[in-house]
Amino acid sequence: MYDAVSKQKAYEHRWLILLVISLGVLAITLASSMVNIALPTIQRELSATMSQLQWIVNAYLLLFAGLMILMGAVADRIGHRLMFALGLTVFAGANIGSMAAASATALIIWRCAAGIGAAMLLPTTLAIVRTIFADEERGKAIGIWAGLNSIGIALGPIIGGALVDGFSWNSVFFFSIPVAAVAICAGIVLLPKGRSRNDSPLDVLGSILATAAITALVFGLIRGGDRGWSDAGVIAALAGGIAGSAVFVIWESRCKNPILNLRFFKNRNFSSGVGAVFIMSLALVGISFTLTLLMQFVRGYSALQTGVRLLPFAGGIFIGAGTADSLVKRFGRRTVITTGFAGTACTAFGIAFFSVGTGYWILALAYFFLGFFLGYIAAPATDAIMSAAPEEQAGVVSSTNTVARTVAGAIGVALLGAILSSVYTSSFLDNLSSVGGLPDELSKVASESVGAAVVIAESLPETMGAALKQLAHESFMDGWRVLAFISCAVSLLGAGISARFVTPVGKKT
Repeated sequence: MYDAVSKQKAYEHRWLILLVISLGVLAITLASSMVNIALPTIQRELSATMSQLQWIVNAYLLLFAGLMILMGAVADRIGHRLMFALGLTVFAGANIGSMAAASATALIIWRCAAGIGAAMLLPTTLAIVRTIFADEERGKAIGIWAGLNSIGIALGPIIGGALVDGFSWNSVFFFSIPVAAVAICAGIVLLPKGRSRNDSPLDVLGSILATAAITALVFGLIRGGDRGWSDAGVIAALAGGIAGSAVFVIWESRCKNPILNLRFFKNRNFSSGVGAVFIMSLALVGISFTLTLLMQFVRGYSALQTGVRLLPFAGGIFIGAGTADSLVKRFGRRTVITTGFAGTACTAFGIAFFSVGTGYWILALAYFFLGFFLGYIAAPATDAIMSAAPEEQAGVVSSTNTVARTVAGAIGVALLGAILSSVYTSSFLDNLSSVGGLPDELSKVASESVGAAVVIAESLPETMGAALKQLAHESFMDGWRVLAFISCAVSLLGAGISARFVTPVGKKT
């Protein structure tokens, strides 16, 4: 049980604690978003292969997603305060190891450790919010939590680009260490001592099944985007993930003390919240997947310039998530989430008509409203999920929220990435005659991605290079339009489902 005195003290300092746990998540989001900026430098200095570069990112994601449910359940048993400190310690230690890595293989191993630390930490943050905030304040707290996290995602590329340019790739791993240290110390002092009332034995088999199924699914989706969906290993991973998920559901429905109580899904707050988060992530990834490519390869911005120009998106999320709770109290959760999806659909529809020459201020305005409406979805949906969680199972319920986001993101990147590539290649080859005299071997490479085409164009004579760039840019925008329309359609689906199934605040389930 939580110590009553320390819990009362935590309640009195609840807004300061919210800042502390947001600092913990900030350490994770900063490090994760800065790694992508450093990849080209890591490739040069560690002589990393393309496969190793991919695993520097994917190894983290696999451990993070696969262990999430297990770590949430463990946190419910040993205490969220302890797991918060342990998760940050493991994550900070992994970053220290990453700084000292002398080879790409060593860096991949340390990234695995960072994924474990992140999986330990993230479920505890929302569980702590569930513990210390009263029902009438929790929505506002979650909105602030989501808004502050969006700042980390936005600042990562900016800070990472500055660190790589001014120091070295190692510095991107150092930056989050002092942030983590401050959060650990503050958490030890402020968070309530003790643990929740969950004394049930850990569902070991369920833990293994959940970890194996999620890991196999995410691995299959990652590899499918790289090797194609007919690859035997990809098929085996996806089939194993689906089969493992089915066995997990069967076991959990019969287990006396399941790691994830399936009865939660009978609660409309929980099931509609998870559904909204899943659909939101699918809708978002269609546009966010292409934003960096648009900025760097079509608009010609550097990594640092790209990060700065994406700030309106983060600002939109911060304001949308931060103001959503007051609107929920006035109009109801269903109305706010449905409005969020409808606004996202309208914004995505408008984005579909952007061209290579669209002015940045128009892009910035669209990015802001995209983030703003996504904030209307994320904060109320997360609050709906957490409102269904009894205190003693807040960690595993929080994990379900994050797993839904992660799996949806992996599906979106894999499928939408393949669609973007297919549309780009088809459009490029259909209009290749506009670039006269381009050798066949260069045409083949340039037809694979806009990045490859831009690199090739810079080595060609000025006239031919300009024609190739224009063709690549226009072909990319053809793919951009298709993905924007898909995001619009997914958002409309989310609006319809939310209008039908999301429970208004205060309605009993």
